[in-house]
Amino acid sequence: MATRIATFAAGCFWGVELAFSETPGVVLTRVGYTGCEKSCTGATYEQVCNDETGCAEAVEVTYDPAKTTYEKLLEVFWRIHDPTTMDRQGPDVGSQYRSGIFYHDDAQKTAATNSRDAHQNKLGPKKSIVTEITKASQFFQAEDYHQQYLKKRGLKGGCHI
Repeated sequence: MATRIATFAAGCFWGVELAFSETPGVVLTRVGYTGCEKSCTGATYEQVCNDETGCAEAVEVTYDPAKTTYEKLLEVFWRIHDPTTMDRQGPDVGSQYRSGIFYHDDAQKTAATNSRDAHQNKLGPKKSIVTEITKASQFFQAEDYHQQYLKKRGLKGGCHI
């Protein structure tokens, strides 16, 4: 099975991971940190929360393109968060909670841009999407206790809308 990778930031990574892990065709999810604005060789939860790295909390999604498409993953992304709030999702505030799509190739970049534009058209002129669409950079896996956090505890929902 040939798999592909997609990376998304949509607020607190626990709920984002749960949403993607329950998506048909998704093989594996990992939470971590990416899109770092400051030079770093690693990132910890404490460093990210203290804004020492400029990283976003993100989810790396491994999916089977024979069972789902990148476009379907984008639909999940738009559905689970508010892409019009800068550095905030619900009660969580800070640049680590920003909305972002980190593309791995030109096809993902085009699909992400087209998807954002279509979603913006649905929203109309009163709200503007602030989601960054950026080339994927190094992904730092979060600490083990963050992986599958909600699923391990039998919790549903999480910190996304």
